[in-house]
Amino acid sequence: MRTPFPDRARPARAGLRRSFDIYYRDRARTLRMDRLNAECVAPGGLVFDIGAHVGDRTGSFLRLGAQVVALEPQPMAFRAVQRLYGRCPRATLYAVAAGARAGEVDLLLNSANPTVATIAPAFPAAASGAPGWEGQVWDDRVRVPVTTLDALIAAHGVPDFVKIDVEGHEAEVLNGLSVALPCVSFEVTMIQRDVALACLARLGRLGRYVFNLSLGERHALHLPEWVDAATMAAQILDLPDAANSGDVYARLWSDPDPGCD
Repeated sequence: MRTPFPDRARPARAGLRRSFDIYYRDRARTLRMDRLNAECVAPGGLVFDIGAHVGDRTGSFLRLGAQVVALEPQPMAFRAVQRLYGRCPRATLYAVAAGARAGEVDLLLNSANPTVATIAPAFPAAASGAPGWEGQVWDDRVRVPVTTLDALIAAHGVPDFVKIDVEGHEAEVLNGLSVALPCVSFEVTMIQRDVALACLARLGRLGRYVFNLSLGERHALHLPEWVDAATMAAQILDLPDAANSGDVYARLWSDPDPGCD
């Protein structure tokens, strides 16, 4: 006799299916994502995918010929990433989170919308009552191990690109990094612009960076030129709440017209 799943497992599985619909079934989105990632990732390069979720960007980096170290602490999502990419020799997958220091932490789960699982308690608090976040409930938690970017670098080498998408925990991930990296992206949400500003400040302490922005699921750079941290901070503060989220791209400054290639 088949043992029924706990009630909370049913919406979790439905939420995971929704993630696959969003991140894998839109061919145009996939092409846009690959084009943007190709500006930051070269064949043979090393990428850290921090907050892989169901692995759509891990897949993109692998298609571009990169070596990928992917972290996803959410148990169901990690199993999905394992099934998709676990046999790829260029993929190293860890069921761990990243943070400012190694240890353990509670991961807050949103069964109906696993995309927004978070380590940061301030994230659900910021979402509460915010337009566009109605009905979001973090209804479960799981204890997960935590590593740091410095520890990953010690184990795998200096990455060419690090993508960070961890729902309000981005600044803490960067606090676990002590060296400037060639190219970094981190998620920005309109409900927690202060976290993005903290990320800009942290990167500024590590090196001289220039910045650009991709909004929502457009997977295209929003600004015609790369800008300094102060200009990017102003851009973030000026975005309408309806922008919801996006990714800030940071590149170590090297010439008057930098790119991520």
